[in-house]
Amino acid sequence: MIHKPKRRLRMLKLLQNCKTIRELKQTHLQILMHGLHESDFVLPKLITLASELVSLDYAVRIFRNSQYPNVISYNTMIKCFVGKTHQGALRVYDQMKALAILPNSFTFTFLLRCFESFEALGDGRVIHGDIVKLGFGSSVFVQNTLLDFYAKCGGNLDSACRVFEEMPERDVVSWNSMISGYLAHGEVEFAIGLFDLMPERSMVSWNSVVSGLSKAGNMELARSVFERMPERNEVSWNSMISGYVSLGDIESAQCIFDQMPKRTVVSWTAMISGYTMIGDLESARNVFDQMPFKNVVSWNAMIAGYVHNHEFDRALYVFHQMLIDGKCRPDQTTLLSVLSACSHMGSLEHGKWIDSYTKRNNFDLSIPLGNALIDMFAKCGDIENAKAVFDKMAKTCVITWTTMILGLAVNGQCKEALALFGRMHVEGIKPDDVIFIAVLSACTHGGLVEEGERVFDQMVHKFGIVPRIEHYGCMVDLLGRAGKLEEAVRFIKGMHLEPNAVIWATLLGSCKIHGNGDMLESVTRKIMELEPSNPNYLTLISNLSASIGQWRDALISRVAMRQQGMEKVPGCSSIQVGDKVHEFLARDTSHEERKEIYWALSCLNGHLKAVCDGS
Repeated sequence: MIHKPKRRLRMLKLLQNCKTIRELKQTHLQILMHGLHESDFVLPKLITLASELVSLDYAVRIFRNSQYPNVISYNTMIKCFVGKTHQGALRVYDQMKALAILPNSFTFTFLLRCFESFEALGDGRVIHGDIVKLGFGSSVFVQNTLLDFYAKCGGNLDSACRVFEEMPERDVVSWNSMISGYLAHGEVEFAIGLFDLMPERSMVSWNSVVSGLSKAGNMELARSVFERMPERNEVSWNSMISGYVSLGDIESAQCIFDQMPKRTVVSWTAMISGYTMIGDLESARNVFDQMPFKNVVSWNAMIAGYVHNHEFDRALYVFHQMLIDGKCRPDQTTLLSVLSACSHMGSLEHGKWIDSYTKRNNFDLSIPLGNALIDMFAKCGDIENAKAVFDKMAKTCVITWTTMILGLAVNGQCKEALALFGRMHVEGIKPDDVIFIAVLSACTHGGLVEEGERVFDQMVHKFGIVPRIEHYGCMVDLLGRAGKLEEAVRFIKGMHLEPNAVIWATLLGSCKIHGNGDMLESVTRKIMELEPSNPNYLTLISNLSASIGQWRDALISRVAMRQQGMEKVPGCSSIQVGDKVHEFLARDTSHEERKEIYWALSCLNGHLKAVCDGS
């Protein structure tokens, strides 16, 4: 027969080895069978694991089913609420008081950390009162937690200052919390003054000041404190590098990096990010290639750097290298960057592979990953797979719906986009101003004028959203494409915002579509008043003038462009065929297979003309 102490030890060991929900629930069953669910040793460990592996609700059920929880069990339950909800923690604490179970210093520490996450200042003040009443006002440990709470949640530092001044005893943590509070509130002079008054400084004290000043962008002062440090660790060096990188001063960051006695992966990665931020991809790649050890964050920094600088094919190449290297497994951040590259390149082949990779490796279909997959499939023209991802997502947000609606719109399924918007209302998701741009775009693409007017009216009067210039632009485009040019002009005159050049250029584009030269002069004048040197608008004006036979006006626009040395950047598109990405400019004659390409285009034009003539 196994004695109870041995069974307790055995259950604790089993709990320690639990890694999955299944294993935990099996162990929980054994704990119940052996009658150890009230054990002061087993119960806290079981509650903690239940919260981490299953859910907070499951942990609460275990706790409620316990008949004789002690202060350790109560503290453990309160700790589980940190970062999740402060109200639940407060209920557990109230129950504890009702049962006359005396709290200890850990009780207040965990409670204040729960309130800190939600900036529950009022509840924190109530707990402060209990701390004083129960005699914990002399505990440095509790007072430090209270000081940190007020510094982070007080709105100002008055309460934190009072706690600091009234403390009968202060340690280095007390001073560090107060200094960090001053730095977080931008009170640099007070922070430095307090730092200079410290009776004893730890490495944390020095690093707090250097890090706080670096985050505030005060690198001159950060450098002076850094130079005064009696000794430095990797946090000190990395704070300086990150500070310079944030300001775009990569030369100073490189100088600090070169002086480091021992470089960590964080230092190398910060330098990669710094170089990619200023667009120096060659230097970023040199740093990346020299790294003695890479982690997933390093790979992500290099991939994201290429994506940020529109070098999408290189981003995919580095991703392939990461897979071949095999030492670091891609995470969700990696996949988000790679999917962005696929979307921009229209690389459906790569995108499908990423989708397959997430399934093979059991990646959680999180909201960001699901949104990125929908966006990629929609931009690559595979709207069916975009719908499949959308339908599979357990959780969505307004961005998910916006991405799907816009995806349907750009793929010609405009009525389906409006239907999805209606379904969103039924499911009780509140729309924001961005999703209305997507819905109005769907109406524009589908020529759905009445629906567009209804959606715009709904946005303003039902949801109280003040239209942005983008909403007005969508409506002008919608009316203009439908040939309702006079109505579009009236709409522009009724705008609460001053119309910009984009609004007038949108109307001008509609004039070109419908061959309406009557508005040309007035609209052109408006555009030229707002942006007289924009080559895109001058080209539009020139082409429209030429299309309706006003050659003199067309010539004037082209001469103006030449005299100002302006040149319109030609349109560019790319497509992946096999492992190669092909880029094309408007009227491109440089591609090695241009004859075959233009022949294929000519055939397509012929087919389209035949279809149009037949209809």
